[in-house]
Amino acid sequence: MPNFKISPTVQAPLILLIAMISMQSSGSFAKYLFGQFPILTVSAMRLLLGTLILALIFKIWQINFRQLKWSSILSYGLALAGMNILFYLSLDRLPLGIAVSFEFIGPLSVALFAIRRKFDLIWVGLAILGLILLFPFDQAAQTLDPIGIALALGAGACWALYIIAGQKPSGVSGNHTVCLGMFVGMCMLMPMALFAGMPAHTFEPVSLLYFIGLAVLASALPFTLEMIALRNLSALSFGTLMSLEPAVAALSGFVFLGEHLLWTQWLALAVIISASIGCTITMQKHKTAQN
Repeated sequence: MPNFKISPTVQAPLILLIAMISMQSSGSFAKYLFGQFPILTVSAMRLLLGTLILALIFKIWQINFRQLKWSSILSYGLALAGMNILFYLSLDRLPLGIAVSFEFIGPLSVALFAIRRKFDLIWVGLAILGLILLFPFDQAAQTLDPIGIALALGAGACWALYIIAGQKPSGVSGNHTVCLGMFVGMCMLMPMALFAGMPAHTFEPVSLLYFIGLAVLASALPFTLEMIALRNLSALSFGTLMSLEPAVAALSGFVFLGEHLLWTQWLALAVIISASIGCTITMQKHKTAQN
């Protein structure tokens, strides 16, 4: 019988694409929930339920806690918490695609720092050009909130930390690292959400269904898939491939939230996708030449 096994080099970008679609669809859903719940409540409940789902799926009780490297787990959890709340706060002030574009400066910085071959600068340069084109500088009616920009940049810094922390050995499997990291992030956000005041209907059955859906789309599924992808991608490849994130976010905002794009932003999507495809192809050629 023919062998249809896909090599890890091809699997990793596909897994990352699924993670991005899930994450950005959840962004539209979260923005809808902001009208019913405080942002801190949405953020904390996302991590709480995401942690519980992963704990059951990956049997967290089987972990040998003596092997844990808590410094890696804590830094990973801190990155998740910061990325989560800062992005949601920026999303309340900026269109989805624009918020993700500013946030992406974090992982793009990781890609720039990891450059080893001059040819890779072409793809990073295209990604930067695409991000610039996404911003509606010529539309006075769509001026950008400076506080929203600052919050998105802060989320980007946490995203960069998330990439770096995710590549450090934690003493347990990648799936268990995600679960424990989300638990740490939840422990940081839940006290703030309770102190700020959770609405009485937060734990009603219908509300819990909403939050469970958000937890799956925004946390459990994408974080797990990204952890798997990180095993077969360099920091440069991961950072440049994540340039698809603003494109997927802009499309999600258009489809689910009615956030219309300018022609320059449609052009930006094409430029960003070209950078991602180019990075993937050169990465594969480089690994093939090494074998």
